Amino acid sequence: MKRLSVIVPALNEAEGIVATLAALADFRRRGHEVIVVDGGSGDGTGDLARGLADSVLAANPGRAIQMNAGARAATGDVLLFLHADSRLPDAADSAVLRGLASGASVWGRFDVSIAASHPLLRLVESMMNLRSRLTHICTGDQAIFVRREAFEAIGGYPVQALMEDVAISARLRRLSAPLCLRERCLTSARRWERGGIMRTIALMWWLRLQYALGVEPERLARAYAEGGH
Repeated sequence: MKRLSVIVPALNEAEGIVATLAALADFRRRGHEVIVVDGGSGDGTGDLARGLADSVLAANPGRAIQMNAGARAATGDVLLFLHADSRLPDAADSAVLRGLASGASVWGRFDVSIAASHPLLRLVESMMNLRSRLTHICTGDQAIFVRREAFEAIGGYPVQALMEDVAISARLRRLSAPLCLRERCLTSARRWERGGIMRTIALMWWLRLQYALGVEPERLARAYAEGGH
């Protein structure tokens, strides 16, 4: 049977990491692998993860750095990158493996749902899902997955401070269009709640525009942090 390696980059995620990993217990029982890559948490995230994952690794902070470290340690045929505040659908493993089996796509993502009831967030998630279908650019919130050989062929995640998901999508879509699964990955609403929904929507669109215009990801990461995220 083909195996998934679920790679979870984490930094100061003590509040939710146990619930995230507990939700992956059935995946482990079905023979898949879960790897947590801690970016130097000061709140005990790594300690909480031990026993709930197959491996807990230490790496320098930065999602791209952490996910590449997890990929190097992974033993699965397909790598799936899951944010520490997100939940996969129950049958995510069979959906991914069945979808990739045809060979038409070497990578893909899930539709996303945001864990909040505000109607504006229903619009946000719908736009995220539609945009990625049209542009073949996927976000980390959508739990990007990729065949190991394809990930290695494109050199993994570009090491940059922000928009690493956009950058790897640009690399991977040269190999194939993404497999856009209708099953939904549930992601936390915390960044919208923390920064304000309208303000966060405007900030994310502005950051994407600036990135498309060639602004350095490090500058954008500072703007993102200054925006309260």
